[in-house]
Amino acid sequence: MPGIVIREYFQLTKPGIIYGNALSAAAGYFIGAGSGMSVADFLLMIFGVCLIVGSGCVLNNYIDRDIDAKMERTRNRALVRGAIPLHDAASFGILLGICGITLLYIVSPLALFVALFGLFVYVVVYSVWSKRYTLHATIIGAVAGAVPPVVGYVSATNALDVGALLIFLILFSWQIPHALAIAIRRAEDYRRAGIPVMPLTLGLFATKIQMLSYAVLFFIAAVTLSFKGYTGATFMWLMGGLGGLWILLCLRGFLAEDGPQWAKQVFLFSLIIICAFCLLGAFNSMLP
Repeated sequence: MPGIVIREYFQLTKPGIIYGNALSAAAGYFIGAGSGMSVADFLLMIFGVCLIVGSGCVLNNYIDRDIDAKMERTRNRALVRGAIPLHDAASFGILLGICGITLLYIVSPLALFVALFGLFVYVVVYSVWSKRYTLHATIIGAVAGAVPPVVGYVSATNALDVGALLIFLILFSWQIPHALAIAIRRAEDYRRAGIPVMPLTLGLFATKIQMLSYAVLFFIAAVTLSFKGYTGATFMWLMGGLGGLWILLCLRGFLAEDGPQWAKQVFLFSLIIICAFCLLGAFNSMLP
């Protein structure tokens, strides 16, 4: 049935990831634009980011179909079940990318360059090369995941400056505890798929050290963004406060007896933090 087929293609794009990246890209745009935004550029940027992120996710599904079949949470994806022909999936992913590239080029060639960098890192460096072979894949994936808000910022400013760097660091450092919390909770899934995530290769203690370190980096980057004048005091106090609580939660992990339960708390709190970043970024020009 046509409706079922369309839904299968839609799920290939990992809509949850698209929504999250669209929100962070919007926050980056509003931080860069202040009160001088262009509605047309904003909409073109959002649609362009969504299409390019969707393209990367479809191609990731194509590349990961063998290991997806071994993991409980991914074994029902369309390419694992054979619901969509592989050639059609690859063509769909490429088409999404071409459309997204066209829209972003209209807004800013520099923003397009940043987006293409993120797409290359996610599809080639992360999906093809690092995910199966190195525990550092989490860091590489975080580089790609931190790109959309920078694309938004550059679309508004047409500049790769300190603001772009700090926004990148905020999203980059946020993703490490977030992703490692998932790795702790889904360790057996990753073991079955043969993916060398940090909890399996270095152990839980070393993983907690990494989570704490990046939570501290998140706090520093978020507060510095306000000190440099890109955001106001409201952003600094709220993001700094949430960052401080996140550090305390990561510290509590060293005393936690139930690692997966603690990791779930870190994961859920990370969602609160990223929602706060997106909201505060979106209303940046209206806040003191």
